[in-house]
Amino acid sequence: MNNIENEILVLLETQKTKLEAIYTSVEKTRRYFQIIFYVTVATVLVPLLGLVIGIPLFMNSYMSQFEGLL
Repeated sequence: MNNIENEILVLLETQKTKLEAIYTSVEKTRRYFQIIFYVTVATVLVPLLGLVIGIPLFMNSYMSQFEGLL
């Protein structure tokens, strides 16, 4: 009976080690996807904000040249 208990304890310890390795891997993957998400949002939103601010400034500057003609 003692031999079976030892085997079970060894198997449980092995499972614990493997689960810890899986958890570490999953956390690294989660962090990677989180960074990719933030970079993607930044690469989309920053240019959009630039356009929202830049186009009106450009149009005001461009249209001010025709102010006397209209």
